[in-house]
Order: sequence, then C-alpha cells, then structure tokens
Amino acid sequence: MTRAFNSLVCLPLCLGMAAAALAQPYAQTPPGSQATSLMTEDISRDDYLALLARISPAAREGALAYLQAFQRRCGRTMSTRSLRQAVSEGSGDPVLMAMVHASDPSQKAGREASLRLLAQRIRCDAPRAP
Repeated sequence: MTRAFNSLVCLPLCLGMAAAALAQPYAQTPPGSQATSLMTEDISRDDYLALLARISPAAREGALAYLQAFQRRCGRTMSTRSLRQAVSEGSGDPVLMAMVHASDPSQKAGREASLRLLAQRIRCDAPRAP
C-alpha cells in the first residue's frame, strides 16, 4: 500500500522533472530554429508510455487503461499532449491517478473491477489538442 501511494504521489513530480530534463537541450537554441519547434511538438504515445514505464510500470499500465477507457467512452483518441496534461497539471487528473493506483501489483485482486468503475468517471469534455 505504501509503495503504491508513493508512486501515486511521486508521479506528477517525477514526470514534470523528466519533461524539464528532456526540454533542457532546446532551452539554449535560438528562436525559430528546428529544435525550438520540436520542443512544442507532441512526443509519440509509445515514447511517452515508455517514459511512464521507466518511472513506474503501474504508471504506464494506468495511463494505458485511461487512454483505452477514454477511447471507448468518448469515441475519440486522446492526444499524448492531453495525456501529459492529465498527468502533470496540479496533482494529476484524479481518475487517471486512481487508475495508476489500481494498476499497481499490490491491487491485483480488484484491479479489473476498479478500472471498470473508474472508466465511467472519465470526462469527455477535456480540451482537444490543436
């Protein structure tokens, strides 16, 4: 339980630090350069999920469950940029963070039921990425 809670609390902070570290090489690039435009582009979903897996396998599994539930509930694919916002703004989207917690190995017994219930709470009015 404590490990899962620590992962849940650490996730937004760790992801923010990772994003800052990835953006740092571009910080000293002149405006208008190709590297500057790369900094504003969305990273691929697979790359972002791999980054989450490096932080915590439960973070990746929870985010994947969240993406799949969003697709089923809302009838559209969530962009990686929107997922990053859901992870990093404030303490993170409560449904996403609960899905991360439910995906922790310590929660194996009730995982599927928890994920099904949480999927019903996903909001489809999230802003669409440009």
